[in-house]
Amino acid sequence: MQKKPIREFKGKGLDSFPGDFTVVDIESTGMSADTAEILEVSALRFRNDKFEAAFSSLIKPSAHIPYFISELTGITDDMVADAPLRKGVLRDFKDFLGSDVIIGHNVNFDVNFLYDEMLSYLGYALQNDFVDVLKLSRKYLPNLINHKQVTVAEYFGLDTLGAHRALKDTEICAENYLRIKAIALQK
Repeated sequence: MQKKPIREFKGKGLDSFPGDFTVVDIESTGMSADTAEILEVSALRFRNDKFEAAFSSLIKPSAHIPYFISELTGITDDMVADAPLRKGVLRDFKDFLGSDVIIGHNVNFDVNFLYDEMLSYLGYALQNDFVDVLKLSRKYLPNLINHKQVTVAEYFGLDTLGAHRALKDTEICAENYLRIKAIALQK
């Protein structure tokens, strides 16, 4: 049995609704931060719940992209053949993110990948606190058939065309978060 990695400096999961935050999403070559790597990272910065800036980049992987990942995301080997190298993208992402609270859907997945890769390539432990929109959707929208990001977005009538690409997923996540926040603040 494989040991779970210790991420001793990882930020805390928050049960709150910050107005200043950055929505983050990654696409990866697999499901485990131990065996896969980030292919794409995107982030949307918000101040006082208003969009301020965006960051998005593909990352050149060290190996062939698995077929099922290309099918899911649409990211192909040809698309990343000339993509920027991992270290530079991670450094630029770190600078963009700063100390913001991270918002994401099933955010531990993204944070764990980013923590491991940033530590490995930059010597920097990602310590930002985070809010999980999946957890919020379960709490404030308990009657949905499931709480996948697309299901939550469809409940709100949002466009999900292009889902499973990091930038589109940050846009969907941001809208879901802001709508759930509005529901929570009415209670």
